[in-house]
This record gives sequence, structure tokens and C-alpha cells, in this order.
Amino acid sequence: MTSRPQSPEALFGEAAAGDRTALARLLTLIERGGEPAREVGRLAAPRAGEARTVGLTGAPGSGKSTLTSAIVAHLRERDEEVAVLAVDPSSPFSGGAILGDRVRMQDHATDPGVFIRSMATRGHLGGLALATPEAIRLLDALGRRWILVETVGVGQVEVEIAGKADTTVVVVNPGWGDSVQAAKAGLMEVADVFVINKADRSGVDETRRDLQQMLELTVETGAGRGDGGWRVPIVPTVASSGDGVADLWEAITSHQQHAADSGVLERRRRARLGDELQEIVVRRLEQRAREVCTGDRWDDLIEQVLGGDLDPWSAADNMLRTMV
Repeated sequence: MTSRPQSPEALFGEAAAGDRTALARLLTLIERGGEPAREVGRLAAPRAGEARTVGLTGAPGSGKSTLTSAIVAHLRERDEEVAVLAVDPSSPFSGGAILGDRVRMQDHATDPGVFIRSMATRGHLGGLALATPEAIRLLDALGRRWILVETVGVGQVEVEIAGKADTTVVVVNPGWGDSVQAAKAGLMEVADVFVINKADRSGVDETRRDLQQMLELTVETGAGRGDGGWRVPIVPTVASSGDGVADLWEAITSHQQHAADSGVLERRRRARLGDELQEIVVRRLEQRAREVCTGDRWDDLIEQVLGGDLDPWSAADNMLRTMV
């Protein structure tokens, strides 16, 4: 048997021809970072730009994975191909994301029109902040027109990742708890669509009222996205049975149309690329700083700051001067 080609260019060619194993290997290169990941990015960039992304975030246990699976089923009924990135920033030990998302989506495992990938930080320079947009760009370049990005929780990283999608769906449950905590987590600012999942339970009306009040406060204070007059809908669903999923998808596509017509989509994508570029520059500078601080220089600067001989800004200036 001949060995499979390992170069990013060869893998990209196979993935473009429909080889799912080659696509999985390319995503692994992206997660690991380094020059191979950069080569994948160079290959993908000219062919990307057509995909539409939907971020799903919410507290653990809110039913995001089941809801994502239901959305995938809805898309497949419409003969739409879809990719799912299940992002887990909190898995530093296993080197891979939790597999619960894949278990819940096993109905789609053999469907050639569905590609599911769990992602976690694997030593990538910049971690998931850089790996996720690179993975999206690759899937886009290979023809996936709908990309769902599901995060495992509502920490800062998760909210930031989901909030950078074209449309962000925030999932809550009836009796969701302290709305002030939700506001602190940034959910009110990133939501384009709210979903009250598990709506067969009691407390749906109260949760809808709380959400509506928080949304009105967000608009009054100017804390929202300011995206051209979009009124954030609140959609009840029961993901386990599929109830409300068609209404949710209608809300998502309505937002996508609104964003495109109002110019919000272009502004978001421009801002997203700007953030990605800034993140790359910052991480490259950090890497370069550590490279030039040979020997014990890094630790010496820390000791000087601890001893009061230098302030942190002066220590940073000292370090950066050696990079010029």
C-alpha cells in the first residue's frame, strides 16, 4: 500500500475532491499551528468567502448539542450541506474536546452531507482564538456553505468565539436564573437570536419576560451590537422532539438577510478579520519576545519587576528594544 500524502497542498487537493479523512487531517494541522497551519491558510484563503456561520452558545446543560443536531437535521431535509465545529476551550489535558457533542449528533455520523469536528487547544500559538477562524475558512474554501460553531459554555472565550459568527444564537432554559449574571457573561451583547430550549417545561413565559426586559435595557443603554435596527427574537424550542426548530431556522435566516441588506454582515466580517490579524500580530510579537530573551533574561526581567527596580511597562520596553 502506498502511504497517504502528508503535505498540506496534497491533503487540500484530496479534501477538495471530497476526502473527509484529508479534511480531518488539515483541521488537525490548523489546531497544531506552525508553518503547516499557515500553508493551509494560504491555500484556503483565495477560495473562501461564501459560507454563512452560525454560533451557538449558552450554559452547559441548556441543550446546545441536541439543538445543533436538530438544526443539522432541518438543514439536511432541505438538502443543505453543513459542518459543525464543537469548540471546547476547557480541555487542556486530553488535547481534544469532549465527545458528548459527537454522541448527541451520532444520527448524522454517516451522512456525507454533514461534517462534525470537536476542537480544543493543542498548543496552537493563540489557541482557539486563531484556530477557529482558520478552521471556518478551510471549511468555507472546501464548499461547506453552512457552518455551525457550538461552544461548551458561557465563559469569555466561548462567548467571544460564538459572538464572531454571522449570526449568534444564545440558548437558555426556562427558569434560567439570574439575568444579571447573563448580562455580565456578555450574552445580551452577542445575541442575534435567543432560544428558550426545553420549552415543554414550566417557566417559559417568565423567562421570555425576563429576556425581553433585559433586551430593552440593552437597547436603551446602547450596550447591544447596534446592528441596524434588528429586534432580537425569542424562539421557544424543544430540541429533543424538533419542536420550534423550523421557527428558529426562520429567525436565523431572517437575521442573515437583514445583516446582508443593512451592511451589518460586511462590517462584522471586516471587524472579525481585523481582530484575527491583531491577534496574530500580538501572538507573533509574544513569540518573538520569548525568542530574543535568551538564557535567563525573561526571568531576570520578572525579578526586577518583583523587586521594584522596574515597572512592568519599562520591562516590556526593555524586552521589545531587543527585537528591533
